[in-house]
Amino acid sequence: MTETTPSLFATRPPNTLAQSAFVSLYGWVYEHSPWVAHKLYERGITKAMNAPDALADAMAAIVNGAVDSDKLSLLRAHPDLAGKLALADLTESSQNEQKGAGLDQCSANELARFTELNDLYKEKFGFPFIFAVKGFDRADILSAFERRVKNDTEAEFNEAINQVHRIAKLRLEAL
Repeated sequence: MTETTPSLFATRPPNTLAQSAFVSLYGWVYEHSPWVAHKLYERGITKAMNAPDALADAMAAIVNGAVDSDKLSLLRAHPDLAGKLALADLTESSQNEQKGAGLDQCSANELARFTELNDLYKEKFGFPFIFAVKGFDRADILSAFERRVKNDTEAEFNEAINQVHRIAKLRLEAL
């Protein structure tokens, strides 16, 4: 029989935390955007939010209810995929997620294509390409990138927000 470490949700249920502890523990879930955790705390953390899925839904509701300029700031807080992986400006979570998808092992041609697509995408949409990479490899991600760069601005803005929600949910599940 193997022992498992209890989840953060079991040892420190969100509804029992002071605001500073809640923001400290969950403010990173949305990349460089602790305002999501702050606003949720101000709205009220209920016992029903003591599970990853429920907390993810509550945090997503905060983002979905935000004005577009706040959503755009949230999107712009995300790093480029592959292009900046060698640099130290990635959060530990982003770095681990990108490494898990093999983005730290791109060939020179793949890296050049990611860089080209990152530049094209940011020029077109005004924010970086966001993709919840868990469970996907470089080829899957490049394929999605090639497809999504052709989207119109509204469709891509909505898709990027959905990807941010998926990233947040995966991060909460990992706790």
